[in-house]
Amino acid sequence: MKITIFGTGYVGLVTGACLADVGHHVLCMDVDQGKIDKLRNGHIPIYEPGLESIVKHTVEAGRLAFTTDAKEAVAHGVLQFIAVGTPPDEDGSADLQYVTAVARSIGQYMDEYKVVVDKSTVPVGTGDRVKAAVRSELDKRGLELEFDVVSNPEFLKEGAAITDFMKPDRIIVGTDSERAKEVLHEVYYPFNRSHDRMIFMDIRSAELTKYAANSMLATKISFMNEIANLAERLGADIENVRRGIGSDPRIGYHFIYPGCGYGGSCFPKDVQALTRTARDCDYDSRLLNAVEAVNNAQKHVLFDKISHYFNGNLKGKVVGIWGLAFKPNTDDMREASSRALMQDLWNAGASVQAFDPEAMEETQRIFGDQPGLTLCGTKEQALKGADVLAICTEWKEFRSPDFAAIAATIKEPVVFDGRNLYEPEMLERHGMTYYAIGRGRNQFHGG
Repeated sequence: MKITIFGTGYVGLVTGACLADVGHHVLCMDVDQGKIDKLRNGHIPIYEPGLESIVKHTVEAGRLAFTTDAKEAVAHGVLQFIAVGTPPDEDGSADLQYVTAVARSIGQYMDEYKVVVDKSTVPVGTGDRVKAAVRSELDKRGLELEFDVVSNPEFLKEGAAITDFMKPDRIIVGTDSERAKEVLHEVYYPFNRSHDRMIFMDIRSAELTKYAANSMLATKISFMNEIANLAERLGADIENVRRGIGSDPRIGYHFIYPGCGYGGSCFPKDVQALTRTARDCDYDSRLLNAVEAVNNAQKHVLFDKISHYFNGNLKGKVVGIWGLAFKPNTDDMREASSRALMQDLWNAGASVQAFDPEAMEETQRIFGDQPGLTLCGTKEQALKGADVLAICTEWKEFRSPDFAAIAATIKEPVVFDGRNLYEPEMLERHGMTYYAIGRGRNQFHGG
């Protein structure tokens, strides 16, 4: 099947590569000529395990191609996936200018039946706006062409996106068109061979499903961070509490790990957008407001612990940081907790020596020659000359470090762990002080 993907960001590139991998002929379109040139030369602009090899072999097989020509892109596929960004606007709502721009391009150039698929995360009602934009351009051309608009939200976890696409838990399709259903069935047939994972519903329900899913997961994280903060005040150990409640199948172990706040391209943006949608409906989403407030505060917990340890005097101190990406197996630093910690440290007069296995280039792009920031080539280099160590991302290579070497390298044998990677007793045996999230003893809590 011939498929067009508008957007070569995280969602667009993963979607295009995976669809090409199962045999479809995919053309990815982007307005960024530089990005398209890099993709044509085999350079992948994002880090996602397994993505580079799929892009390489599907390009070589002639099933995946890239263009900046919107007319060529519209002509290529019956299916037109819109996978462009929907960044938060100033009021927290999703900015739909790129989505509607693609819809207008489709209306400008289409000359036969098309299925326009909203893959981007978009507010409820966007399907109607896309349909109106396509229809408006067709009217300008004096054409009466059939087309359908479908909502097909993505559920891809960064760091596991290839597996999520190839072996989906569910494939949500919002449409009232039987013709569009048949087309989507054909597209996703390779992913449904063991059992049918497709769930059909109306467009607005599909759009809301995406926001509801991410907001639920964000709620679980913020809830556990609240309990972790309470555990510190009560002298309880949140890791014991987590195991206790996670054993209940109604709760489960997923997304109940406390830490220094969630980040990334989805949870913060989607919670804000759904909150804005609720306001537009004259509904006070008190729970969602609290989820966001808890997370924003949680991103400063590590700094509060470090500041308290140094009695509020951080001027001239050097903090080694392990982990900059918002989660492991990605180089994405959008809304990352490390960014809040580094800014707090700089504001207090401290400097940072940081290492991340994949996000160093992205960190350099964001901060440039930021005074007080030294990017290190290894996790060991980040310790040399540092007063203490802080951990922001739970990369595997941080899980079993040489504690004796850490204690011997940093000036004060103290670790501030924002992801609860270690058992306190283990560090104590090496003569180190360990501050984690909600671990009870030896934990400072603000307020």
